[in-house]
Amino acid sequence: MARAFLIVMDSVGIGGAPDADRFFNGDLPDTGANTVAHIAQACAAGRAQEGRYGTLHVPNLASLGLWSAVKLASGEDLGATTTGITGRWGAATELSKGKDTPSGHWELAGLPVPWDWHYFPDTEPCFPDDLVARVCAAAGTDGILGNCHAPGTAIIDREGAAHMQSGWPICYTSADSVFQIAAHEETFGLQRLLDLCETLAPELHAMKVGRVIARPFVGDAGGGFTRTVNRHDFAIMPPEPVLTNWVQDAGGHVYGVGKIGDIFSMQGTDCRFKGSDATLMAHMHELLETAQDHSLIFANFVEFDSLYGHRRDVSGYARALEWFDIELGHILRKLRSDDLLIITADHGNDPTWPGTDHTRERVPVLVAGCGAGTIGQIGFCDVAASIAHYLGVPSRGPGQTFLG
Repeated sequence: MARAFLIVMDSVGIGGAPDADRFFNGDLPDTGANTVAHIAQACAAGRAQEGRYGTLHVPNLASLGLWSAVKLASGEDLGATTTGITGRWGAATELSKGKDTPSGHWELAGLPVPWDWHYFPDTEPCFPDDLVARVCAAAGTDGILGNCHAPGTAIIDREGAAHMQSGWPICYTSADSVFQIAAHEETFGLQRLLDLCETLAPELHAMKVGRVIARPFVGDAGGGFTRTVNRHDFAIMPPEPVLTNWVQDAGGHVYGVGKIGDIFSMQGTDCRFKGSDATLMAHMHELLETAQDHSLIFANFVEFDSLYGHRRDVSGYARALEWFDIELGHILRKLRSDDLLIITADHGNDPTWPGTDHTRERVPVLVAGCGAGTIGQIGFCDVAASIAHYLGVPSRGPGQTFLG
C-alpha cells in the first residue's frame, strides 16, 4: 500500500510572493527576495566559496524541476529546462499572514491560519512589564536579560556570560510571532528551562503568540557558547484537524521527523524523531525501509534556516543545499514503486537579504512518484489535499489535489 513522504526544507524559498511588499526586514520590504536564486547567483559569481567551490551543484533537486519552479515563481532563469526532468514541479503561494514556521506548516497541512498573530514591537525593551513580571515569577528570578529582537546566536554571545553570573533567563523575539527563552543547560538547567516555557505557553498562546521556544545552550565566555539540539517549541494548537489528523483518523500511521511534533503541539503524530539534520536524515533513511504501509512521514530539516539563513551565511546555506541534494539521491533510489515524495518549504530566508529575519516568498513543490511535468502555480493547502488523495484519505481543508 502507498506511503507519502512530505519533506519541508525549512526556509528554502524561490521568490515571487505577490504580497512580499507587505512583509519586512527592518524597514525594507521583502520585494525581490529569492533564497534559492540569490544563493545560486552568488555561487556562480564566486561569492560563496567558504567550504565549497563553484556553481550551486544540486542535480537531484534539478532533476525534480527546481530551476523550472524558480522560474515559474519569480521569473528568474537559472538554466531552467524541461529536458531531463523526472518529477512533477510547481510553485506554491501562501495565504496565511505570516512568514513563519507555524503559518507555513499549518497551511501545507491544509489549514490556513485563521487569525492574525501577535507580534512584539521592535523596540528595547520589547515585552510588556506584566509579561516580564510573570516570567520572573515563574523562573524565580529578579529580572530577565535580552528583552529585545535578536538573532538567537547573537543574543547568547551578548548575554551568555551575564546569564551564567545572574541566573536570569535570556528572553527575546524576532519578526515572527515567538517568545524565545535561552538558558544554559548546566547552570540554569535544561529541565528548568523546558518547565519555564511550558508554564508560560498557555498565556502567550492566549495572546496569539504562535510559539514559546526553549533555546538551550552550553559553553562559557572564554570558549564561546553553542546552542544544543534540545530545542523545544511549545506551539499553539491548530484550531481544526490537519493532514496528520486526517491520516490518523483514517487508520494510517504518522511519523514526525524534526520539529513536526512541536509545530502541531504533539497532536497527530504516532512516532517522533529529533536531532540535528544529519541525525534526522539517518532516521529518514531508516523510515524508507521500515515505515508502515498507508503512512505519512512528515519531516522538517531546519538547519538551512537556523544555521545559515538567519546568520546570512550564503556559503553555509549553499553547502547545506548540496549536502541535502546528495542525500536526496539516496532517498530517490530507495523509494518504493508506490511511494510518493513531495519536497517543499515553509517560507524563505534569503541569506543575501538585509536583516536577519525570514523573507516572504513562494516555495517549490517537487514531486517524485507520480510522473513528470508541471503542476503550475498552486496553494500551500493543495499539498495536503494531494497527499490525502494519494493515500485515499478524506481531505477536510480548502485545497485541491494536483494529482487527480
